Amino acid sequence: MGEDTFRAEARQWLRSHQQGARAGGRAWERALGRDGWIGLGWPESGWGNRTATLPQQITWAEEYSRSRAPTRLGHIGEHLLAPTLIRFGTPAQKSRFLPPVARGEELWCQGYSEPGAGSDLAALTTRAVRDRAGYRVSGQKTWTSLAHDADWCFVLARTDPGSTRHHGLSFLLVPMDQPGRIEVRPIRQLTGTSEFNEVFFDGAGALATHLVGGEGNGWRVAMGLLALERGVSTLVQQIGFEEELAEVVRTAVATGAAADPVIRERLVRQWAELRTMRWNALRTLGTEGDPGAPSVAKLLWGGWHQRLGELAVAVRGPAAATGPYAWSGERPYELSPDQRLFLFTRADTIYGGSDEIQRTIIAERVLGLPREPR
Repeated sequence: MGEDTFRAEARQWLRSHQQGARAGGRAWERALGRDGWIGLGWPESGWGNRTATLPQQITWAEEYSRSRAPTRLGHIGEHLLAPTLIRFGTPAQKSRFLPPVARGEELWCQGYSEPGAGSDLAALTTRAVRDRAGYRVSGQKTWTSLAHDADWCFVLARTDPGSTRHHGLSFLLVPMDQPGRIEVRPIRQLTGTSEFNEVFFDGAGALATHLVGGEGNGWRVAMGLLALERGVSTLVQQIGFEEELAEVVRTAVATGAAADPVIRERLVRQWAELRTMRWNALRTLGTEGDPGAPSVAKLLWGGWHQRLGELAVAVRGPAAATGPYAWSGERPYELSPDQRLFLFTRADTIYGGSDEIQRTIIAERVLGLPREPR
């Protein structure tokens, strides 16, 4: 299928499903799955998905963003868990978990960060103890995106009680529906929303057949997954950034802020930096195994997105302090899009690996500088 034909098909499908898109949620995930729009980047189509070339994947992401379709609930399963299983999983694990992801029927969350092990993931203390059926997982994870919606969680846990740092860790697939064994507590953010959660495991069960990559090899699997998180998905993410920047530019023109030379210079700089990020992402698509590429990408987009949030409120001027929504008993914390962008991006340089950690990785693993004393 040619690129133009693929784009026309994607655009027509999104247009014809606008009503379902407005509803969003699980119903929207199932609609995407029924017509094969989940898993375009997977190397095979035997799991209920369709396959697409890299340009076609980018085309789909462009059309999805331009149609203003809802934020995906299934992106963690599709873009993180599935490629990890394709690379490290057994045939039985692929057969069990990939088709429900492709159908939009099972949602996933990521159990990595802990209160004492955020960017320093190797310091985690969640443990998994062997029993006759498999493992019993105990500990706490935090900043767990979409855990309140998820059916499953892939958990990095310590299976060797005498191990330290990145040794003795294992990558386990844990069902979330275990009352009394798993508790999810939403974390209310500055935006008033609760996409992130704390997750408490109290002897939660995980089958031995749901251990990915072998016992003690969790660090290797986890690092492979993080490389995927920073790969093609970074390029797709930038398409959404383009839409956000375009909205800020439109607001600057409408409010007259674009006449201010300082604001105009900041707008041009944001545009130029976004183009640079795109070229860097395209350059590094074929550099799997480069330890510096994911960290450079994270440093670039985290700071850029945060500055965009600051610029979004700057172009609104004093009006940004109140926003267009009146306070009421029914909607006591409704934010305008620019306010939401400003507040949410405060975390961009922290979550997913803080800027400090990314710079340390580049210094030690790429430039060969001496390691920091511990």
